[in-house]
Amino acid sequence: MALRINDTAPDFTAETTEGQISFHDWIGDGYAILFSHPKDFTPVCTTELGAMAGMAGEFAKRNAKIIGISVDPVENHNKWKDDIEAVTGNKVGYPMIGDTDLAVAKLYDMLPASEAGTSEGRTPADNATVRTVFIIGPDKKVKLSLTYPMTTGRNFDEILRALDSIQLTAQHQVATPANWKHGEDVIITPAVSDEDATSRFGAFDKILPYLRKTKQPG
Repeated sequence: MALRINDTAPDFTAETTEGQISFHDWIGDGYAILFSHPKDFTPVCTTELGAMAGMAGEFAKRNAKIIGISVDPVENHNKWKDDIEAVTGNKVGYPMIGDTDLAVAKLYDMLPASEAGTSEGRTPADNATVRTVFIIGPDKKVKLSLTYPMTTGRNFDEILRALDSIQLTAQHQVATPANWKHGEDVIITPAVSDEDATSRFGAFDKILPYLRKTKQPG
């Protein structure tokens, strides 16, 4: 069954480049960014893992850990790190999960549960659907999932932007409009009355009866 927003992210134990982890314990009391790729030593994914390595500090500021996964073995991940650093200038310091039995990919519905075999002999095309980014909250619930085709490099600035929105709206009764960036005006949710909105946020702009904007709280 497909994972949906607010479903509990499946827990698992796996080997990574940083040793064995139990996923929920590894997440702890913060957020996690789990992002998958179809195959090690592939061009688009090489740029993506390097991009995430370069942004690790920004995610850390938001109490969010990064973890990568492919169905290749951990030994391959460790070898791949050198190429990633050579191409992007960024050293991979986050763990990368080895999923040679396809268990985690199936658990997260990135491959069919009926898929047979192991990672041995599989091509990137065989694993084309292992291209999803998940944001998982401290409550271990899925907050976001985005799946990209193999030929389209992911925009991790968007993942960071979405994380800012998720964290802000978890603390305040607001939503963020299209193309919102941190620091811009936000939308007051319909559950908040005008009177309560004034008490909570001060002045606000009532554009439509159901669309009210105010300064970003906090």
